[in-house]
Amino acid sequence: METREKNTKERILEEALKLFSQSGYMGTSMNDIAAELGVTKAALYKHYKSKQEILESIVERMNQMDAERAKKYEMPEGNMAEVIAGYKDTALDKIKQYTKVQLLHWTEEEFPCRFRKMLTLEQYRDPDMAELYQNYLAKGPVAYIEKIFAGLTKNDKDARQLALEFYGPIFLLYSLYDGTDEKQDVTKMVEQHVERFSKRLEDTEESSKKD
Repeated sequence: METREKNTKERILEEALKLFSQSGYMGTSMNDIAAELGVTKAALYKHYKSKQEILESIVERMNQMDAERAKKYEMPEGNMAEVIAGYKDTALDKIKQYTKVQLLHWTEEEFPCRFRKMLTLEQYRDPDMAELYQNYLAKGPVAYIEKIFAGLTKNDKDARQLALEFYGPIFLLYSLYDGTDEKQDVTKMVEQHVERFSKRLEDTEESSKKD
C-alpha cells in the first residue's frame, strides 16, 4: 500500500509539472491536474492539499536529484572551504563530465527540463517563482561559482567576473540546446568551454602566485 501511495504521489508530481511547464503554474488549476490524471478533484486532494503543496514537493524532489547527482559524480561536498579544497584536487575531465551532465540534466531529463521551463514561464508573473528561477538558474549558480573561484584564485575582486564568464555561456547553451536538432554540437561546446576556461583559470592562478 505504501509503495502504491508513493507511486501515485510521484505520478501526480510528474503530470502536474507537465501542465505547469506548458500552461504555467498560475495558469493550471487543481481541476486541470485532476483531469489530466483522470481522477476526481476529491481523489487528488487525498494526496496533496493544494497546488502549493504540489509545488513544494516538486522543489523537494529537485533538491534530492541535485544531491544524488553530485554524489554519483563524486563532486566535492561539505562546507564551502571543503568544496573549494575538493575542486583543487578534482581532475579536469571529471569537472568537464559533470558540467556536461548538468547541461543534460536541465535539457534532456524530463522532470528538471519541465521545471526549468515552468520557472522560465512564470518568473515575470510571480515573485516566488522569480526567486526560484534566480536560485536554480541565475543568481544561485553564479554566487556558488563565484565563491569557488574566489577560493581557487585567492582573488575576491575578480571572482564575480570569472563566475559570469564561466556560467554565462552555459546558461545560453540551455536555450541553444532547446532550439536545435544538433544536440551533440551543443554538448561539445560545453566540453570545449570548460576546457578553455580551465586553462585560463590555471593561467590566472599562476599569475596571482607571481604577484
